Amino acid sequence: MTDDRTTLDVYDAEAAAYEARIAEKSSPGLRAFLDHLPPAAHVLDLGCGPGLSAVAIQAADHTVDAVDGSAAMVDRAQLNGVTARQALFTDIDATSAYDGIWANFSLLHLPRPDFAPTLARLHRALHPGGLFHIGMKLGNGEGRDGLERFYCYYQPDELEQALTSSGFTLISCTPGTGRGLDGTLSDWMVILAHG
Repeated sequence: MTDDRTTLDVYDAEAAAYEARIAEKSSPGLRAFLDHLPPAAHVLDLGCGPGLSAVAIQAADHTVDAVDGSAAMVDRAQLNGVTARQALFTDIDATSAYDGIWANFSLLHLPRPDFAPTLARLHRALHPGGLFHIGMKLGNGEGRDGLERFYCYYQPDELEQALTSSGFTLISCTPGTGRGLDGTLSDWMVILAHG
């Protein structure tokens, strides 16, 4: 997670409501991510929230390093049976440590200047050819939503370019629309790539 204190405070305060909302639907792209992982993979769940995706990844016989910047989200993940720890995006500094990285609607909280350097660090953290999933909201510019969370929005071609410039090879891009924690409808895209 980013170190934006206002965003982290929202997630700390809204952890239960957030879990209830995402529990109502499956995470977009999770089935494809699981289908592409090698057996007994080691996966980084970056911005794990309450750990519901990590639970599904563990249930598929993989090990998960689950991290989130929100202490309340880490607590909820642990209650859901996930070994989670509090960490920011900048704390990820591993090299060739993971078979897969699940960054599902977490990197959208990064300011634009921090996006490319973070992608480069994540590419380095993957084993060569490792699997990378990213979910992002689509749009233009940066700003705060109705709950005061910071967001940076991208167009599909910007996302694809940022990933390929960081060394990723795209496998699939899937668009969609959904209602967020603040109640607004947003367009989004999930991308699956190899490192």
